[in-house]
Amino acid sequence: MSERSLVNVTGVLIAGGKSRRMGRDKRFLKVKGKSVFDRTLSLLMDTFVETVVVLAEPIESLEVRDCRVVYDVIPNAGSLGGLYTGLLAAAQPRIFAVACDMPFLHPDVIRYMVSFDEMADVVVAELQGQFHPMHAVYSKRCTEFLKAMAERQNLKIQTLYRSEALRVAVVGANDLSSLGVGLRSFENINTPDDLTLADAAISDKS
Repeated sequence: MSERSLVNVTGVLIAGGKSRRMGRDKRFLKVKGKSVFDRTLSLLMDTFVETVVVLAEPIESLEVRDCRVVYDVIPNAGSLGGLYTGLLAAAQPRIFAVACDMPFLHPDVIRYMVSFDEMADVVVAELQGQFHPMHAVYSKRCTEFLKAMAERQNLKIQTLYRSEALRVAVVGANDLSSLGVGLRSFENINTPDDLTLADAAISDKS
């Protein structure tokens, strides 16, 4: 943890996906010889005062160091269940939630998202008409709404953003353009082709 670690926010790595399109466990995908999971975990631990890893179930071959690991409170609820579990586990009032398949995750973009609207219950990017719920900020106030959604089997996190009871701040491409790092932080790996492109694009120093 560095001296510039963000306070009042917990970094939450949600790593319990089924990886259906990928055909193998995303948690062990490697880019330039290092797993994307390890890259993401290291970045979160350098950025936040607290980091939590959310898994669907224990997995012996996954090495998690120096941070807390929790397991889905609501089984079979996908990313929504992971988000709900991460919010419950977090000691801080807000979390930055991210998936384990984002090789270009950038600390400047994370810091921008966290500081964009500190009073908002949700800070989420909408890029080319698409929300990015697994690269977003959530407050503890979202917990009850996520639980209600899970009970209704409505597992689409984007539904949360339509709640009139929550303050939702939407970040656009124009907002992010001032950072000078592009929008790659939001890219993820869904297919073997995505992995090949990421491996070719990422630098050895990233």
